[in-house]
Amino acid sequence: MLDRVESARVFRRLRENGPALLVPAAWLVVVAAVLDVVSTRALFVAHVVMSVLLVAFVVASWRDMSAGVLRTWKLVILAGTPVTLAGVVGFLALGGTLDLPPDALLAVSLYGWALLPAAGFASTRGRVEAGAWVYDLGVGCCVAGAVGVAAAPSATWTAVALGVVGAGQTAGILDATLRY
Repeated sequence: MLDRVESARVFRRLRENGPALLVPAAWLVVVAAVLDVVSTRALFVAHVVMSVLLVAFVVASWRDMSAGVLRTWKLVILAGTPVTLAGVVGFLALGGTLDLPPDALLAVSLYGWALLPAAGFASTRGRVEAGAWVYDLGVGCCVAGAVGVAAAPSATWTAVALGVVGAGQTAGILDATLRY
């Protein structure tokens, strides 16, 4: 069994590195759902899990994320939490559990998470010396992917556009995790 100090160290390591795993995993699940590789139910469960993880992450990291670039990302996560919850409610409405417009709620979730990180990348880019191009790439991929989703004529092209969003966000989070 881990002692308290070791548990705290493991937990801190998970908080520092977890987003670099969760961001690409989240977009892969979304792409898989668009391509009917996984069910809508799986995407619903992913939204519920992500909502819990977002809240847990921001609560556990609140003090660490009080200034600079980390404060920017805390604000992105805070704004993203209701965006993710809109997706949860959208899936419940899609299943007939709630009498709300599921497409609008799901769009808020999808476009919110495609675009919110663009603001974080733009802010980060202005505060770093090394690797600023990665954050420019992240902004470009977020915006291009969101436009691509809106204009996509088929599920395949929607998946490609979502892959662009996921690739840009993954590049940014990996750079931040590995470099800083």
